[in-house]
Amino acid sequence: QEQLVESGGGLAQPGGSLRLSCLASGFSFREYAMYWSRQAPGKGVEWVSKIYADGSETFYADSVKGRFTISRDNAKSTVYLQMNNLKPEDTAMYYCWYKPEEGPETWGQGTQVTVSS
Repeated sequence: QEQLVESGGGLAQPGGSLRLSCLASGFSFREYAMYWSRQAPGKGVEWVSKIYADGSETFYADSVKGRFTISRDNAKSTVYLQMNNLKPEDTAMYYCWYKPEEGPETWGQGTQVTVSS
């Protein structure tokens, strides 16, 4: 059924950039707001960003505001997270997710982002 697959993570230096992608399938992607969250080792899950279904509004956690940009391509059923000026504190597993009308949130498997010199 519904599935989200993240990609694009990896190792970046402080001040560097990465672009994460999340490919969706099994549901009407263009009808749902999409989200990014992250979890650092030993930490709780932190919400990072949200984008409306039509891309008309975006929202960011204070910790990433001004550095990260969420976007989507509904024709490709893909949501992106452009991460610029990366900091070591951004090191985490990054997950995309959405909330169906029924049941719990659907999460991807995650992609690891490591920011280190």
